[in-house]
Amino acid sequence: MMARRVLVAIAVLAAAAAALFVAAEAQQAAAQQGHQTERISGSAGDVLDDDPVGRLKVFIYDLPGKYNKKLLKKDPRCLNHMFAAEIFMHRFLLSSAVRTTNPEEADWFYTPVYPTCDLTPSGLPLPFKSPRMMRSAIELIATKWPYWNRSEGADHFFVTPHDFGACFHYQEEKAIGRGILPLLQRATLVQTFGQKNHVCLKEGSITIPPFAPPQKMQNHLIPGETPRSIFVYFRGLFYDTGNDPEGGYYARGARASVWENFKNNPLFDISTDHPPTYYEDMQRSVFCLCPLGWAPWSPRLVEAVVFGCIPVIIADDIVLPFADAIPWEEIGVFVPEEDVPRLDSILTSIPTEDILRKQRLLANPSMKQAMLFPQPAQAGDAFHQILNGLARKLPHGEDVFLKPGQARLNWTAGPVGDLKPW
Repeated sequence: MMARRVLVAIAVLAAAAAALFVAAEAQQAAAQQGHQTERISGSAGDVLDDDPVGRLKVFIYDLPGKYNKKLLKKDPRCLNHMFAAEIFMHRFLLSSAVRTTNPEEADWFYTPVYPTCDLTPSGLPLPFKSPRMMRSAIELIATKWPYWNRSEGADHFFVTPHDFGACFHYQEEKAIGRGILPLLQRATLVQTFGQKNHVCLKEGSITIPPFAPPQKMQNHLIPGETPRSIFVYFRGLFYDTGNDPEGGYYARGARASVWENFKNNPLFDISTDHPPTYYEDMQRSVFCLCPLGWAPWSPRLVEAVVFGCIPVIIADDIVLPFADAIPWEEIGVFVPEEDVPRLDSILTSIPTEDILRKQRLLANPSMKQAMLFPQPAQAGDAFHQILNGLARKLPHGEDVFLKPGQARLNWTAGPVGDLKPW
């Protein structure tokens, strides 16, 4: 019986290796053809190339430094964590062609607050001060300018990139209990968190990718013709014993299931180690696992797309970044959390032609560009995809602006702690 299992494993590995060889040849041919990459027909592929300039104007509130720049000066590590989009979006807009200094002609109003730039000694953002910071900033703009009051924020947007967005707590149960800060209920939120039917995802939010350092990834690129000799790749935690000592709650058990079922499988290169060749290894892999952790997403999703590794998304009900522009169903593989024990059979049963098509689509430069926040900004990047999302919400409907004497929001709503001065 044992010998038979070994023979079956060898046969599966051989079949996978053959598919990899074909894929490598196809990739090499595509590289030799240069820019000839496959496009997807329909709106999804076209939206990636939209130019938001000329389609909207954004007014940026000039806030005191305590809401943004002083926080960054105090701790520059904020520039490097996965939530840094809040900082880079501010910098981008300051020099963007969509910026207007005349608020009377603005379609959107941006309030530059850095809610995740409050770090622990280990560099982890803690959002405890975020609600008070947001409330204080909104009270300031509502007092100094007339534009918040006329719509109660319906033509305003905020970048709230923490694990559970504008619920402002790093633990899901407590985030759900808090709910989205009431003052933000009418505003548009630009946030990395996205899960369908979740209290912390506001309808109409623009879901964006987490920040991953573009230049660092660029420095680790390897030749495009390098064979993809690793079938399935993953580096990261399988258990979080510090925050989930009993096990099963972290990643809803999906990561633990990956480890328990495939730690000895020759098709799977999985480990908690994070080697210096991590980026190179992803470029040598056919499939890159992108399982949920405490939140549904992680920077692995960005890395997989940038490095042409087919993302295997294990996160039920995830709302993916720029879902109206990036054809996720075409470039990725979705595996329900309950089906993790069948990952090997699911991935080995994907036809070679489907693998090749996903790889060709991932090779499209516009697909990669849309996931990145480069400095300086470049056409089609994540900044532009955010603006495209805002432009598609225009023109504002009649219900955006309040009638004289009409008020909807309660300034004292929310947890008592949020009412303390900031």
